[in-house]
Amino acid sequence: MQDPATAPDLHPLCNSADLVDGGRAVPFDVMHAGLTCRAFAVRFQGRAQAYLNRCTHVAMELDWQPDRFFDETGRWLVCATHGATYAPDTGACLGGPCRGGLIKVELVEQGGVVRWRAQYPFQPIEF
Repeated sequence: MQDPATAPDLHPLCNSADLVDGGRAVPFDVMHAGLTCRAFAVRFQGRAQAYLNRCTHVAMELDWQPDRFFDETGRWLVCATHGATYAPDTGACLGGPCRGGLIKVELVEQGGVVRWRAQYPFQPIEF
């Protein structure tokens, strides 16, 4: 198994401690379908999860405050615009005006660091 610190398709995102169960997200940018898009990482039930920050109902960002995606219980991801509700562990639509689930970005967490995997359809931003 290749060391995540040297794997060319893994990009450092944050320290593991930056993601707290049901807490604030860590935002990051990715290339998706040729466009720069915002994505976010959260922790739910001890596991880091990441998704494209785009509601499936209308292509708008989900967060109701900067880096805030969870409802007041810390159990569901909620779109601030129309109230669509998503499962934090799978991105599946649970209710509201959704058209499918959130688009998942693969994460690898090892050695106290969370990294995101650049693979179709996601690529890093080139500067």
